[in-house]
Amino acid sequence: MRDLDKALADIIAIRSQLAAGTAFRGYGPVAIAATGGLALLTTLLQFIWLEDPTGIPLTFFAGWTATAVVAAGMIGSEMRARSRRHHSGLADAMIYQAVEQFLPAGAAGIFLALVFWKFAPEAMWMLPGLWQILVSLGIFSSARSLPRVVALAGAWYFVAGFTSLVLTSGSHALSPFVMGVPFVIGQLLMATLLHFASGEEIDAED
Repeated sequence: MRDLDKALADIIAIRSQLAAGTAFRGYGPVAIAATGGLALLTTLLQFIWLEDPTGIPLTFFAGWTATAVVAAGMIGSEMRARSRRHHSGLADAMIYQAVEQFLPAGAAGIFLALVFWKFAPEAMWMLPGLWQILVSLGIFSSARSLPRVVALAGAWYFVAGFTSLVLTSGSHALSPFVMGVPFVIGQLLMATLLHFASGEEIDAED
């Protein structure tokens, strides 16, 4: 049994090494672009229905949390299908690696929101900008297994996040446009970059 366990462990290690050295092709332009459309829809609905988002921050962020959950489901569904098609036997390892790379940024965004809500509600105006910065860090973390041009999307979110913080630093107001527009542009940019890079056979560096 020990020999069998060691052999299985070696196989898992080899698969992980192969996954780490292979460009991930699970992110699909269609799903990424669709999440940009979803962000645009949420922005417009909140602009129409929420007269004072700053006065009802929980409603404001609940809408964006629901949008993020639906977007993650859309991306995850296409990621699974594309990974099976492009990576066959390595699909599970590639998906695990992609989730592992983005997970710290996603978890940080969730815990930041909880801490602000519980202990510093007056600072919740900072969340849109901080979330955009965290998305940029997640993209940069994933860039080593993606086409290099994807780093441009990370740079966009990085700049947009700090710009959002500067724009709202005086009023401390929550705005559907400050939250939504960077994500609309960022997701459409990401989809465009993935579309044009999809025909390239790019191997991640060791």
